[in-house]
Amino acid sequence: MKQLLLVRHAKSSWANIDQDDFDRPLNERGHLDAPMMAKRLLARGVIIDLIVSSTALRALTTAKYFANENNISTSNIIEYDFLYHAPPERFVKAIIQLPDEINTVAIFAHNPGITDFVNQLTSTKIDDMPTCAVFAVSVETDSWKTWQSAKKEYLFADWPKQV
Repeated sequence: MKQLLLVRHAKSSWANIDQDDFDRPLNERGHLDAPMMAKRLLARGVIIDLIVSSTALRALTTAKYFANENNISTSNIIEYDFLYHAPPERFVKAIIQLPDEINTVAIFAHNPGITDFVNQLTSTKIDDMPTCAVFAVSVETDSWKTWQSAKKEYLFADWPKQV
């Protein structure tokens, strides 16, 4: 059994509208929400084994907050350029490359692709992944290479403003 967590990056800053989108940092709320959401996962008993992230600054910064809370060295975060504004098939590309000894992985990326991808996983649908949202599924497999054909079950969705 594996667990897949899809995490949209935390709230980004638009203070500099001329800034390249790829290099957009988190805003103040993003810097507060990311560690809070990482702690909420731990409170649920979810411990991340591996973090995979888009190389865009806002996604990678969010991933580093989660790494810190899970005692994962930021140097162990797997970074993929192809997850920047990725369509669903690029998430698949990242997942099938995961080592089988990893049981719980968190992938950090962007809308609209992350919402499109989570809506393909189970019968549970979400209109729009809010910033710093987590969507979790269990996957009945021993190998990430076969995850596509494996049964997936919705576990939970959580985001900073969820009541």
